[in-house]
Amino acid sequence: MGKVTVGAAVIGGAAVCAAAAYIVRFRMRNSDPYVKCGDIVKELEEKCRTPVSKLRHIADAMTVEMHAGLASEGGSKLKMLITYVDNLPTRDEQGVYYALDLGGTNFRVLRVQLAGKSGIEYKEFAEVSIPPELMVGAPEALFDYIAAELAKFIASENEKFRLLPGRQRELGFTFSFPVLQLSIDSGTLIRWTKGFSIGEMVGKDVVAELRKAMDRQGVDMRVSALVNDTVGTLAGGRYDNKDVAVAVILGTGSNAAYVERAQAIPKWHGPHPKSGEMVINMEWGNFKSSHLPLTEYDNTMDAESLNPGEQIYEKLISGMYLGELLRRVLYRMANEAALFGDMVPPKLKTQFILRTPEMCAMHHDTSPDLKVVGEKLKDILEIPNTPLSTRKIVVEVCNIIATRGARLAAAGILGILKKIGRDGFRDGAIPEIVIAMDGGLYEHYTKYRNCLEKTLEELVGDKVANHVKLILSNDGSGIGAALLAACHSQYI
Repeated sequence: MGKVTVGAAVIGGAAVCAAAAYIVRFRMRNSDPYVKCGDIVKELEEKCRTPVSKLRHIADAMTVEMHAGLASEGGSKLKMLITYVDNLPTRDEQGVYYALDLGGTNFRVLRVQLAGKSGIEYKEFAEVSIPPELMVGAPEALFDYIAAELAKFIASENEKFRLLPGRQRELGFTFSFPVLQLSIDSGTLIRWTKGFSIGEMVGKDVVAELRKAMDRQGVDMRVSALVNDTVGTLAGGRYDNKDVAVAVILGTGSNAAYVERAQAIPKWHGPHPKSGEMVINMEWGNFKSSHLPLTEYDNTMDAESLNPGEQIYEKLISGMYLGELLRRVLYRMANEAALFGDMVPPKLKTQFILRTPEMCAMHHDTSPDLKVVGEKLKDILEIPNTPLSTRKIVVEVCNIIATRGARLAAAGILGILKKIGRDGFRDGAIPEIVIAMDGGLYEHYTKYRNCLEKTLEELVGDKVANHVKLILSNDGSGIGAALLAACHSQYI
């Protein structure tokens, strides 16, 4: 009897707790949601704060990690990969060269006709989407698909592209994933990023896999240079401006490369580069520091990602993740504060349904009623008729997330400038430096770009800022690969 009484008491107690929880939730949902949403926004804003003092700590940490990564393999979260690129374009290059640019859900094939000092005479490209199943399938399937599309593109070459007599076509291969470079035309995959996950490829020579696929597809072409998209962007920028010494990609993913003095690379044991310099692929997306302002949204997104604990910096600043962070904040507001009404919109539960281009469009909305915001919420999340107050909250969250990302990217650039001694006076003068920028996030997300540039000026100061220029190196990763194929041609 006692047991029954206790059991009944427990059940009754549970019912009371459930009822109490329901009443609290009911009252919360029937109170003004914007008060609770405002609290969540304030909390987010506080946790995402990036005062100059914090950014300087982050820049210093980046510089320290750069030194450690150059000193030894595995000495840092930054791979600081030796690229074997010690010969950058000089505008003496001539002939037709191809490039294959693989770095996301699409890949591009392009060709350029180089005319020496006159520059690029002609260029053509084609963009191809990668079926999602090939991003996680067998390596042969992915590379056969790429080689087949390359064969189609070669077949469309017309007479304005002039291959010099007795020469084989040459290709620069932009492979925008972490690779341990073995030579200018070979390298083994360290890991996949950007949603790719083909386990059999890790540790394999990516150029060898491409060559085998080209043989299977009947493509007669030599792969003369294997480069990262950031290295290609640096080469493309240098082709147009001799002061380019750093390149930064801000697109789906993010990375940086720069020109380093050969004697400053303790782990380099190869022949001394003739130029005395070597391009370093930082793989800065994997940077991590206790100074980075992480939130609960960052931590849960990272834990649920394909690579938990990795690419932390990239997950804070790059285009693949900003929209998802926005979704997670809005989901909490919908769940805890009824931002979109009594029901949580089902679509809002879908990871990565909000992409950064949509976030950008909402953030850039200047219409009085924030019409674009309303349309995006309706079209993507199926939330009709949102009031203006709700739309304003969405824009505010966009601004907090984008501002944090842009300011952190600026801190990373400062870290590079400090490493190469371009963050202030040197020998009584301030050296000129040009940073080649590429990637859809930087190119199209105007508020992000403006914030990054303003923050960098704030960090280096007015005098130095006049000697630091950021230029958009549009299509730099592809054209840069073709230029590096020319620089490292088998016929030189």
